[in-house]
Amino acid sequence: MKRYQVLVLPLITAVLVACGGGTAAVPSASASPSATEGVAADCSLRGEGVDLHGCDLSGADLRRANLSGANLLNANLFRAYLYGANLSGANLVFANLSGANLLTANLYGADLSGANLTDAALIHANLLTANLSGADLRRADLSGADLMGADLSGANLSGASFFDANLFAAILTDADLTGAILIGADLLEADLTGAILIGADLTDAILTGANLTRADLSGATMPDGSIHK
Repeated sequence: MKRYQVLVLPLITAVLVACGGGTAAVPSASASPSATEGVAADCSLRGEGVDLHGCDLSGADLRRANLSGANLLNANLFRAYLYGANLSGANLVFANLSGANLLTANLYGADLSGANLTDAALIHANLLTANLSGADLRRADLSGADLMGADLSGANLSGASFFDANLFAAILTDADLTGAILIGADLLEADLTGAILIGADLTDAILTGANLTRADLSGATMPDGSIHK
């Protein structure tokens, strides 16, 4: 055996040198899973749980697409067509959904914190228990949307429409609802602590059990049609 070892070892060394490497690179067994972090996502992928973080999907036709549990962190979905799409449990943190069509979309339990939803259409969308804290929903249309238990704390909702929307037990602490349309909205037991409702229209809205501590209702139209001083 010793004779073969003497012949084989120099041969291996010669091959390595010829290939341009003096030593063989050995993968570390302790390599951290975080080594793949920062790798660009494959933006052509579609389906449940796909990774589309940071992808440019502006104007994309994603109607009725199944993107439940998908990672869309920082994704650009400007004016994307997401009619009837399933985005339940999706990560849409800081995503740009400005002008997007999300009619009847399923966003149950989705994380939209810090997302840009200005001028987005969310009519009859399912936003049950969704996280919209700090999101920008200026002029968004959420007519008939289900926002029961949703977190809208600190969100900019000025000029947004919540006509006939379900906001039962929703968290709207410190939210800006200036000029918002809340006609017929169900705000039963909603938390509006510190919310700004200047000039908002609450005609026929249900405010039973709602917390309006420190809320600014200046010039707002109350459920009975009277104007708050």
